[in-house]
Amino acid sequence: MDSLATRIATDSLKNSHSESGGSWILHHVMDGNYLDFSPLGKVYLPHLELFGFDISITRHVVFMWLAAILLTYVFIKVAKSYQNSLVPKGTTNFWEVFIVFVRDEIAKPTIGKGYEKFLPYLLTAFFFILFGNFLGLIPFSATFTSNIAVTATLATMSFLAIQLGGIKNNGFIGYFKGLIPHGVPVFLLPIMIVVEVLGLFTKPFALAIRLFANMTAGHIVIYALISLIFVMQSYLISPVSVGMALFIYSLEVLVALLQAYIFTMLSSLFIGMAVHQEH
Repeated sequence: MDSLATRIATDSLKNSHSESGGSWILHHVMDGNYLDFSPLGKVYLPHLELFGFDISITRHVVFMWLAAILLTYVFIKVAKSYQNSLVPKGTTNFWEVFIVFVRDEIAKPTIGKGYEKFLPYLLTAFFFILFGNFLGLIPFSATFTSNIAVTATLATMSFLAIQLGGIKNNGFIGYFKGLIPHGVPVFLLPIMIVVEVLGLFTKPFALAIRLFANMTAGHIVIYALISLIFVMQSYLISPVSVGMALFIYSLEVLVALLQAYIFTMLSSLFIGMAVHQEH
């Protein structure tokens, strides 16, 4: 965290005359075509185009790749440990706690019968978000889960799992017919159909916005607290400013874990509602 504070302070001094406080904060929170190692400098990433579309590598993409590599490495190692012994040892115990938690406390209660088919997706989503959230807490890194494009893509994957699970279990016609509660008067059917169709899309929308907003807000608050030193042009406020930033940073550790849980739990809950419709 000291390195993070040093980086913020240095950048603030450099940009205090050229940028407003808001733009400086957004500069650190938003995506970019560089890796920021201030005060050492920036490493710019290559600009790429394909058929006129910008497919440049950004820092969020770099850290997504890093999260995917770490995730693959960790769980290949965990899988191999079970090949050698049915009793987990070492770090395998640590990861098994999370796996069992997702299975027994999220998938089983919310989906019920047939939860096993959705467990691989739920575990992948949980750990991908978890790794992304914690990578974003490391100095000089970037939080790709604070990118609305990333969270929208994750929410789209949940949306597809919800619809495909519901259709497979209830049939195409049966699934969409089951969206309308039984006993609804005929004159209310047009309104209910519109409401239920909108409900199909508001669920993934809520998933995307919730994760994006929570992961972005924490970082903005930390940068804003540190920037108070330069906004007020007094280092006397630095103990309070840095102390409050450290407190928010410690809360971010909890938020990183909590948001991975909430996204996975809500996805599992929506899948369960689609698979086991009330008749």
